[in-house]
Amino acid sequence: MKAVPHVKICCIQDEGELRLAAEAGADFVGLVGAMPSGPGPLPDEAIARIAGASPTDLTTVLLTSRTDPSGIVAHVEATGVDAVQIVRVVPAETRWAVRAALPEVTVLQVVHVEGLGAVEEARSAVEGADYVLLDSGRPSASVAELGGTGRTHDWSVSARIVEESPVPVLLAGGLRPENVAGAVAAVGPWGVDVCSGVRGPDGRLVEGRLRRFLDQVHGMA
Repeated sequence: MKAVPHVKICCIQDEGELRLAAEAGADFVGLVGAMPSGPGPLPDEAIARIAGASPTDLTTVLLTSRTDPSGIVAHVEATGVDAVQIVRVVPAETRWAVRAALPEVTVLQVVHVEGLGAVEEARSAVEGADYVLLDSGRPSASVAELGGTGRTHDWSVSARIVEESPVPVLLAGGLRPENVAGAVAAVGPWGVDVCSGVRGPDGRLVEGRLRRFLDQVHGMA
């Protein structure tokens, strides 16, 4: 029997969306801090409130665009989450410093797959990270895109990263109920991450799309 990929539902907006994600069978929920662009950013106070309402078996993940260790640590402490997702490129020393300051907090490092260069970036990203998350942002754009783009990327590059990685890898970027099974088959990730693919035009979670996404993933066992 194949292992069922873990699922992270990102861009959670309130306790109602948190409850929907938990009831559908998510393993992680993403709470987006201040970003230069993209959907779903929340004030730290709202993130802390939602994280405080989370079931104990659901891992709350703060998405932070901060890059200095003290700033990342302060962001985590202000929001009370279980894990932090660093969406910009930072040196390994930053992740190690965060781990030293917050040993109980899980660290996810994002690698934006813009081409084959992501393979080498991922080799560095695993240092000090519990997980690597592959996304479709463009950090070097005039207005940095650090997630939530709704775009897929070259899954063959992601598959190569998964093959090499000594830590679990989550796949993000343009996933939706209609393509997640194909993505998992092509890449073989430990987990998948979705934001816009389970939301309506108003940016809110659509329960039917959310459940179809989880059904597609869980049906791969």
